[in-house]
Amino acid sequence: MLVGHYNSVLVLFSVLVAILASYTALDMAARISAAQGRAMRWWLAGGAFAMGTGIWSMHFIGMLAVSFPMAMGYDPWITLLSLAIALASSAFALWLVCQEELPWTRLTGGALLMGAGVAGMHYTGMAAMRMTPGIEYSPSLVILSLLIAVDASGAALWMAFRLRKDSAQVKLLRAGAAIVMGLAIAGMHYVGMAAAHFQRGSRCNAIDTGVSNNWLALLIIVSSLAGLLIALIVSVLDARMESRTAVLAASLAEANQELTHLAMHDGLTKLPNRILLEDRLHQATENAKRYHGRFSVLFLDLDGFKAVNDSFGHSIGDRLLVEVAQRIRACIRARDTIARIGGDEFVVLLDADEPADAAAVADKLVTAIRQPFTIGELELRVSASIGIAIYPGADGRRDLLKDADAAMYHAKEMGRNCYCFFETSMNADAQEQLQLLHDLHLALERHELVVYYQPKFDAANRKLMGAEALVRWQHPTRGLVPPNDFIPMAEKSGLIVPIGEWVLDEACRQMSEWRQFGSENWSIAVNLSPLQFGHTGLIQMLRDTLRRHGVEPRCLTLEVTESTAMRDVDTSMAILQQIYSMGVNISIDDFGTGYSSLLYLKRLPASELKIDRGFVRGLAKDGEDAAIVSAIVALGKSLNLKVVAEGVETTGQQEFLTRLGCDSLQGFLLGRPMPPDQFIAALSKPDSPAADEVPDLSSAWKLVAQTI
Repeated sequence: MLVGHYNSVLVLFSVLVAILASYTALDMAARISAAQGRAMRWWLAGGAFAMGTGIWSMHFIGMLAVSFPMAMGYDPWITLLSLAIALASSAFALWLVCQEELPWTRLTGGALLMGAGVAGMHYTGMAAMRMTPGIEYSPSLVILSLLIAVDASGAALWMAFRLRKDSAQVKLLRAGAAIVMGLAIAGMHYVGMAAAHFQRGSRCNAIDTGVSNNWLALLIIVSSLAGLLIALIVSVLDARMESRTAVLAASLAEANQELTHLAMHDGLTKLPNRILLEDRLHQATENAKRYHGRFSVLFLDLDGFKAVNDSFGHSIGDRLLVEVAQRIRACIRARDTIARIGGDEFVVLLDADEPADAAAVADKLVTAIRQPFTIGELELRVSASIGIAIYPGADGRRDLLKDADAAMYHAKEMGRNCYCFFETSMNADAQEQLQLLHDLHLALERHELVVYYQPKFDAANRKLMGAEALVRWQHPTRGLVPPNDFIPMAEKSGLIVPIGEWVLDEACRQMSEWRQFGSENWSIAVNLSPLQFGHTGLIQMLRDTLRRHGVEPRCLTLEVTESTAMRDVDTSMAILQQIYSMGVNISIDDFGTGYSSLLYLKRLPASELKIDRGFVRGLAKDGEDAAIVSAIVALGKSLNLKVVAEGVETTGQQEFLTRLGCDSLQGFLLGRPMPPDQFIAALSKPDSPAADEVPDLSSAWKLVAQTI
């Protein structure tokens, strides 16, 4: 028998190639399982080639590590056949481990097939030497090599299946598994080599037509290393790219989720907004239609929130809205929806099919919201008016919101701080309000607005001092619309700004005409709405109006409510100072109803305080109102401010206010608001309190009246 000698360097290299091939196979399994479609097929082909050539290279390097006392060669076609067997076995193994499941029956069958393929590759490669006489094999060692091949294949398949998901821990386990697999494959090869016996005088018939050992060794070493390293590098780079892509995709998904959340939720309270509410209403409506169910919609509006916002600023108002949202959330269940649809309006979509259930929740909300709120050092109180609509009962979800809104306004009319169920008659009221708002948009264009003038008198000598300009709406079909019916609507819609500019212009025009006919000492007072006071073009508009009509600034008084002046003290101070520097007088209207601080009040560039009519009305029957009026008059005198009382309707009120020291009075007792053509005529009558002070305009006044 011929005895071969092993080259230890090549033996070590064969083992390293086996380990590298095993690690590449495990890494490729991860890539294949993560890929889809055509990419998965390309990774499977590349992985099978890398793994197959690696195992095949290890086998031939191991064979080349043995030196015999004869020339050796290998038949190229049989050698290629052994390579094909290695590639097919590798492709099958990678395909198997990339399936969703790997039960024991499939694992056993796969181990047998792959083991047979590895053994077939080995013994086919041995046959490529074409020895004469042929190689004799030890049956026991051949069986042992087959068992090692099957066991190694089964272990490789199981480990590859378990370690195909990438993570830091898996990568370490994968390296250990590759060492075990490489040693097992190398062990099978060298057991198979030990099973082969060569007779003395054997001759290698492939030496003449085959490939020599030296050339084959170099070719296999270079090609195997290059193939395995290229496959491994490509796999690592792809894993990194996949990881970065996954991070980018996760970041993009998170950003999209955040944007979607922002688009669907209110930025202040984090509650669903109108868009998300519409979607929830649509879902609730469809479910109710499908299962013949019912649900309720509660439309909630805060009472008194505007006063808080005007008095303490928007930052306090925003914090109050957040607190209100938390209280509403605490009163409803997790499956119900609460949304903020704008300003101080909230909507609750309630999974309640009985009116009694909806009423119970509404009563709970009213009770919770009317409790005082503590914002910083302030204790604030607001209440809630709630309208309730129940589906079915409306034609669609938009009508359902409209019905609940109409019911809410009815609750406000009933006195606020309560709830009200929708009734069909309420729709007519809502439609009427919408029509009135539409007509108000056209009122300026159609010249339907008029200015009435209420006279102001010196309290001590009843001398006429001028008038206050008050806007009225002469509707073509409704007649004279009271201010309380359209001024709040104009404030809410923003129309108060152009209306206020028109009133100021008309009042200055009228004042200019009066002065031309002998009323040089009169002054005209015009109210500034909160929205108009905060308008950026107020100062320039005021200058332009005075210049256009040639009215001296001292003849104009702008009335600003106390709550408006105190809303944002620094900003208000700057605006009032600009008005004062022009020479225009400033009156603090409705004094005593707001939250003025004396520290700020003495800094305001005001010329007069105007006592609210509510205090004047209660003088005869309420000692507290008399005390408040006395305090306001004393405060005005101490600050060198003139004091004006409005709403004087009885002689008793007139005498009391005059005795206190009020500078001027106005009210129905002294003169009602009148159109300009009636103003002079009414005050010129002998029984008028200012009959002696009104100039005789006679025919000149007729000319004025014709121009109005």
